[in-house]
Formats: sequence, structure tokens, C-alpha cells
Amino acid sequence: MPNYDSGPITNHPVVSHDRWLAARVALLEREKEFSKLRDQIARQRRELPWERVDKTYVFDTPNGKETLADLFEGRRQLIVYHFMFAPEAKEGCPSCSFWADGFDDLAIHGEHLHQRDTTFVAISRAPVERIEPFKKRMGWRFKWVSSGGNDFNYDYFVSLRPNEMKAKSGYYNYRKGEAGAGADREGASVFYKAEDGEIFHTYSTYARGIDLLNLTYNFLDLTPKGRDEEHLSWTQEWVRHHDRYKAERGLPNEPRAATTSGPEIRESV
Repeated sequence: MPNYDSGPITNHPVVSHDRWLAARVALLEREKEFSKLRDQIARQRRELPWERVDKTYVFDTPNGKETLADLFEGRRQLIVYHFMFAPEAKEGCPSCSFWADGFDDLAIHGEHLHQRDTTFVAISRAPVERIEPFKKRMGWRFKWVSSGGNDFNYDYFVSLRPNEMKAKSGYYNYRKGEAGAGADREGASVFYKAEDGEIFHTYSTYARGIDLLNLTYNFLDLTPKGRDEEHLSWTQEWVRHHDRYKAERGLPNEPRAATTSGPEIRESV
């Protein structure tokens, strides 16, 4: 049985095929409206003004030091996932790990992003010495580097300093007054590198803004039970690291394929 199961669906309307088809076509019109609105928002996102990245950020990677410019790997666009993994943590955030389970296709089949002049990387404050064993445990292949030696996480508002947590003066999801359950939060940021090597920050999104990056949620949204979280005390109460589900039921885990080296998500808008 799944954890935190809400049970079976009961007393749901069942109709003839003709009535079902009529209802489905009516919903299709709403879906088309939504698709057009999403296209409009995506266009507005592309039209946002940019801000120049003036700092030279240097990251720790399994292969040594790399700058933000290096992370582009010769392409013009860079997508960063801000993975919640603080330096003192023993493992990465279960909710960010839930998202990251869908990221590995970007490593296995990175050609699709690369054909669109785009590179993906995950960044955390945890040191590489903690990231790499956890990455191996999870069976992931995507590139993941450490920002523990620079201000990147603070400058892009996904980490809070101790004084900000104490005073509840942190800035997250474009709002002030964040205290945070922990020092790090989740998000995604996008950067563009011009022909002369200058780098620009074009977009960042946080909290519910990263929903579209979660493959499992997008599939669940197609099903009758959906995400099935309304009855829970908090939305992702059910989420575990993927190697813990069977362990909770007393079943052995099957080891995932070996890798090659090379958050709690809260309901808000």
C-alpha cells in the first residue's frame, strides 16, 4: 500500500459514452484556453529585462573549480536548479530529491537541451564531498556542483543567513519576512551568456513556481486522484527519498544503476 493513502474513490458519477464525450469536449475548451495563456506567460517571461551578473562565482565540482561561465559548457543558456542541501546536512532534501528524480533524463539524454543551446546544472551549498556520495546513492547522473564557497545562493535568494532566520527578515519568493524552516529553499534560475562572455540573469522562480519541473506531479495531474494531498497535514508529507519507500514497508531496495561522475516544498504562489 502507498504511504498516506486517502483510500478508494467512491460515488463518482458514471455516465454514458455520449455524456462523457460532451463533458470531455467542454473541458478541452478550458484546456485550450490554459495552453494559450501559458504560451502568453512564457512569451512575457522571455520579454523580461535582464540584469548583468557582475560577480565572478567559483564553484567546487568533482573535477575542480569552475566559474559560472564554465557551467554553460559552451552554450548560451544555463538553467540552474537550486537544490536544498545545506553544508551541515547529511543528505539532500527529500522534496528536492523528488524533483531531481526527473532531472536525470537531462543527463542521459542531454542532447535535447543541448540542441536548443541550453545546459542544466544543480547547485547546492553542501560540499562536493557530501553531494557525490548522496548522488551515487540516488543513482543520478546530472551535473551537481557546490556553491558553499561563494555567495551565489544568497544572491539568488535561496539561502538565509542566521541573522535573517532569527529576525525573520529573509527574502524568498519575492517576499520579505521569511524565517524559513531551514537555511535553504528551492528554486530555479536562468542565465544567458552573450557573445562577448558577459552573463545575464534572466529569470528565477521559487516554491510553486517550480511545479512544471516535476515530472511525477505532471503525470499525477492527469489521474482521477490527482496529487491526492488535500487530506495531508502538509502537501508533501508523503514524499520520501526514492530508496526509502520499500524500506518503510520492510522490503529490500533494488540497487539503481551506477552513476558516472560527471524541501520541503510549501504551498504558495
